[in-house]
Amino acid sequence: MSKYHKMKRNTSQLLIPIEKETQSIESYDIYPAFPLKDGIIEAGYESLAKVISKEKVVILDGYIGVDWDEVSSTLKNLIESMGFKIKMVNVNNFLKDESEIQKMVLPFLRDSDSIFGYRTTLTLCDYFDQAKIDGIKISQDYDMTIIYGTGASQTKIKGHLVYFDLPKNELQYRMRSSSISNLGITIWNTPKHMYKQFYFVDWIILNSEKKRLLPKMDIIVDQQRPGNPTWTTGSAVRGSLSEMATHYFRVRPWFEPGVWGGQWMKERFKGLNPDVPNYAWSFEMIVPENGLLLENSNKLLEVSFDMLMFQERDNVLGKAAQRFQDEFPIRFDFLDTFDGGNLSVQCHPKPDYIKKEFGENFTQDETYYIMDATEDADVYLGFQDNINSQEFKQALEHSFKTKEVLDVEKYIQKLPAKKHDLFLIPHGTVHCSGINNMVLEISATPYIFTFKMYDWQRMDLDGEPRPMNIDHAFKNLNFDRKGSNVQETLVSKPYVESSGPGWRKIHLPTHPDHFYDIYRYEFDSEITINTNDHCHILMLVEGKSIELIPNDYPAQTFQYAETFAVPAAANQYRLKNKMEGTAKVIVSFVKDEAVK
Repeated sequence: MSKYHKMKRNTSQLLIPIEKETQSIESYDIYPAFPLKDGIIEAGYESLAKVISKEKVVILDGYIGVDWDEVSSTLKNLIESMGFKIKMVNVNNFLKDESEIQKMVLPFLRDSDSIFGYRTTLTLCDYFDQAKIDGIKISQDYDMTIIYGTGASQTKIKGHLVYFDLPKNELQYRMRSSSISNLGITIWNTPKHMYKQFYFVDWIILNSEKKRLLPKMDIIVDQQRPGNPTWTTGSAVRGSLSEMATHYFRVRPWFEPGVWGGQWMKERFKGLNPDVPNYAWSFEMIVPENGLLLENSNKLLEVSFDMLMFQERDNVLGKAAQRFQDEFPIRFDFLDTFDGGNLSVQCHPKPDYIKKEFGENFTQDETYYIMDATEDADVYLGFQDNINSQEFKQALEHSFKTKEVLDVEKYIQKLPAKKHDLFLIPHGTVHCSGINNMVLEISATPYIFTFKMYDWQRMDLDGEPRPMNIDHAFKNLNFDRKGSNVQETLVSKPYVESSGPGWRKIHLPTHPDHFYDIYRYEFDSEITINTNDHCHILMLVEGKSIELIPNDYPAQTFQYAETFAVPAAANQYRLKNKMEGTAKVIVSFVKDEAVK
């Protein structure tokens, strides 16, 4: 194996296989895939080299984190072995000086000690020396010219466009091993600082470029498996995205251990690496992080979730598209504290604060839906009636400096948590999940803006102190959410909105500050649901499996705890209970009043 096939990845998570196992899956599927439309998924560089060798000019562009050494060297060697004379042009040679790039990016990174920055207004062309790009010429002395690297399309030279994509989880695994660096930067930084620059700068710039290039991509390559990519035509991917946008989709979830993580997912989800201490999170449906798997003849190819939004946002979001544009508004993720620990005591920013300080378009309003819980499970939510804000802040700062344990319940209420409870956590609300909860977090999509105030005096998994954000928190905390007001306004009061023989539609009202709503459908046999021009995000929260029957499309089976979506353009769909007993399905969507 060559040195280019040894890309490091610092993670306990298994690399996705090229081929999906064909046996029937009767539990949570960690590799959900949508059938590729009108195309073939190929594996390996050999088949890719054979196809592109027919072209005079080839543009190899792609996302940050792609192993361009592997890509360029392997393809060059393969095509030269066919007898072709090739000129290789590395687009990195046309970048501005690294010190200039660092100076350009710095305003968006803000305080170096903070994990927060500000969404960049830079574009990819800002990174390149235009005079150098203008000097690129296609020489007739070569059979073929290959221009490669992230930003290769900035050369404006016409050629066969091959786009290399990389899932965000694998990008972060490479980041943690110092195998990659930020855009235009050769100096490796700490993972926390690199992620900050990815989130606030690199991803924004490269997502914009990916959207621009998506209609032009001739070939799309999934480069996450070192030495063995999978690829297909751009037209096949675009056709598959169109199919998803009018029927259904489920993103590929990914899982992470954490200092407070639990054992619920580890014990129930087949295919996860069992040799980890816990699983804290599953990213079930988060546009900035998740990918979409396409399948053909059991082969798997992953593209980013945002490709679907770039091409099909109107079909996906319906009437909500005008407000949210390319941003998928609702997030589903799991927080597992079974036999684990409490989450940090935290809150999230007000809408004006997140926009002013971080450049986000909407804030991180959350809910906790209790998928499962032991009899002693609790949720910390809202303040005690006698809360004194100054005293609370002084206690937090004292605890942080001295490492003394804080008497949390002196300040914050602890409420019993039962299966199917829904706790409401609008911005500014102090909260955290306690031990022995399996939480389905249904939230607005922003997901890193957690202002931690207290973390039970523990270190992270690397043995480092977890950063606190006490000052940010106290600029956003709502101290009116206290006493009896908490039970009255922050615990959802479900009621039956409509019913019929063998079914009930239960409304779980969210807070007025939440732009999304939540319902639970309970049915013994089958139920029909209209999208009303909204994207529905669903999960079976009780029962073993259900069948989704979209209009004019084959039925799709979903298992307990799997997240899936029915786009607004589907108009209507049926859910069929495949097992005995009552199926209970959570459905969330944007409120009508939120898009007016």
